[in-house]
Amino acid sequence: MELNLKGKTALITGASQGIGHATAKVLAAEGCHLHLAARNGAAMEELKKELAQYPVDVTVHEADLSTTEAMVALDKACGDYDILVNNAGDIPAGSIEDVTDEAIRRGFDLKVFGYITLSREFWKRRKGQGEGKGGVIINIIGNSGENWDAAYFAGSTGNASLMSFTKALGGRSLDEGIRVVGINPGPVDTPRMFKIMKRKAIDMLGDESRWEELYEKYPGKRPATAEEVADLCAFLASPKAAISPARLSPSMAVLQRADR
Repeated sequence: MELNLKGKTALITGASQGIGHATAKVLAAEGCHLHLAARNGAAMEELKKELAQYPVDVTVHEADLSTTEAMVALDKACGDYDILVNNAGDIPAGSIEDVTDEAIRRGFDLKVFGYITLSREFWKRRKGQGEGKGGVIINIIGNSGENWDAAYFAGSTGNASLMSFTKALGGRSLDEGIRVVGINPGPVDTPRMFKIMKRKAIDMLGDESRWEELYEKYPGKRPATAEEVADLCAFLASPKAAISPARLSPSMAVLQRADR
């Protein structure tokens, strides 16, 4: 399918691995110029080399994005881009007895406040350009915000807040010509999910080595792949997924992959 993304420019956070890494590959193949942001600059440089096969510009931004100042600086460095993919996040797994307030705050600074800050900066620049011209914000969230999990209570709390943020902003964004959508993946086969599943196996089964048994609770008995999420992200970024009030209420634009 031709997604009509050629010549667009996207900023992807958390682009050094997992969903962000896969999304960069898909968007580059569709002709999108890219800004890649994450802590691991070496990994993104390797990805940039891989993407040299496509006629697109790729800029790497190596940074700790866990402060408002860092997110504002990143947005400024990227200039006037069309697509924002909020993906960076590292909210800790564990029970309420195991996860400290400090760890939760660090996770929320990167993911919850990070998504909000970048969305605000994008919004200020892109608003008022007319339908289809204001750009797209895609929030990669996670369905623990809907299917709550005491063994990942911090993630459930943070993701629920981002789901509400996406619906609230998306409920008015079309008035400014901006589409705001969210993707709520279930377990995805990434290094981060491996870490979370091992932590959950300790809390639920008493043994981290039994983490693969947890997939029995999920449809298909397997995690999603990063590539599957990336394909959905590319479609939502494209004009093919354009939403008008006559077709779909923006408040319904949070997509979920249920895990139960």
